Amino acid sequence: MNEQVILTASDDDAGSRIDKYISDNIAELTRSAVQGLIEKGLVLVGGRAVSKNCKLKAGDQITVEIPEPQHMDAVPEEIPLDIVYEDDDLLVVNKPKGMVVHPAHGNYTGTLVNALLHHCGDSLSGINGVIRPGIVHRIDKNTSGLLIVAKNDASHLKLAEQIKAHSFTREYEAVACGYFKETEGTVDAPIGRHRTDRKKMCVTSENSRNAVTHYSVIKQYGGYAHVRLRLETGRTHQIRVHLSYIGHPVLGDDVYGKPYKGLEGQCLHARRIGFIHPSTGEYMEFTSELPDYFRSVLAKLEKM
Repeated sequence: MNEQVILTASDDDAGSRIDKYISDNIAELTRSAVQGLIEKGLVLVGGRAVSKNCKLKAGDQITVEIPEPQHMDAVPEEIPLDIVYEDDDLLVVNKPKGMVVHPAHGNYTGTLVNALLHHCGDSLSGINGVIRPGIVHRIDKNTSGLLIVAKNDASHLKLAEQIKAHSFTREYEAVACGYFKETEGTVDAPIGRHRTDRKKMCVTSENSRNAVTHYSVIKQYGGYAHVRLRLETGRTHQIRVHLSYIGHPVLGDDVYGKPYKGLEGQCLHARRIGFIHPSTGEYMEFTSELPDYFRSVLAKLEKM
């Protein structure tokens, strides 16, 4: 069944284009997605179909029919995995930079989930559905490093509870731009969806969730810094948003900072992960060495 959303244009919305207005007010819809719905006659203003360049008037009632998402099965693919640890309940995987965690629009194959399905078969938790089997938490495509995968629902729930209770250790290292006057500190600033660019997150008090990142500077390089970061919470893009917010975007971050020649995406690595094992109750911790791309950046900075 389609989801129906009804919106009413305010005085401030008068003159706005219908496609922009809807994408600004319905987080899961991009502007192009809205235009597709308009072309299919699924957007009505005052009960009538409109064009994508329709301008709103104050008081207009907008009805948006959002079709159910198409079912998509993730398929097993024989892709090499760097498995740091594995038992009957979970895996700890060292994800390379450039690999997407789970299938989504534009990335239906070659993901970590496709590789996990081949490696584990049916032995993955099903809590997050067919597209995200076993995935307890995520790291971005262009972030490298450690993440944990649950092989059964009981383990998934216990690990997720630790993340919620902030007892799950997640430590990262990054190269950040700018000189840090304070070599350690905490960024405590809520994060939510950007109001106009729905693909971005930002520090905001509107429709946001609390977010806390602790940082310490390992070494400074005249305009750049090698930084260690510990997540207390785990919001989407949290480290990238918080470092940009305090004026120190992650090097190479083309969303919250700017690109860096020779580097694809941000210089950010999930270095350490720690948790209480869901079956044994033992605290376990794993560390990943800095990958080649990260060490190459540090070597260049040493020569500056």
